[in-house]
Order: sequence, then C-alpha cells, then structure tokens
Amino acid sequence: MAAIDTVAVRDLVARELVKRKNWAQREPGVITVFAIVGAVALGLIALWIYKFMQKRKSAKQQF
Repeated sequence: MAAIDTVAVRDLVARELVKRKNWAQREPGVITVFAIVGAVALGLIALWIYKFMQKRKSAKQQF
C-alpha cells in the first residue's frame, strides 16, 4: 500500500493551479499606483544622490 497516492496528489495540485487567477490583470489601478510610487521614489533617490554628489564636489573644491 502506497503511503501517498500520487494520482490524487497530482489531481489536487493541478486543481489548485487552475484556480489561480491573474491578480495584476484584475487590479490594474493598484499596479498603476505601484508604478507611479516607484517612479517617484526612484526620482527622489536620484535627486538625493545628485545633491549629495554636488555637496561632496563643492567641499572637495574648497580644499
């Protein structure tokens, strides 16, 4: 007697995979917000790095 019936397990796994839906396709607004927030965050990080480098460059020129 087999400890695990592989056919039954395979059927359960296949059924779970079929039930999955594309969450991003159902919620395009949320994905859009994530994209906008990510773009703004990247812009702010780039601005902070630019200012940091400018401060460092001006401090280096003073010496």
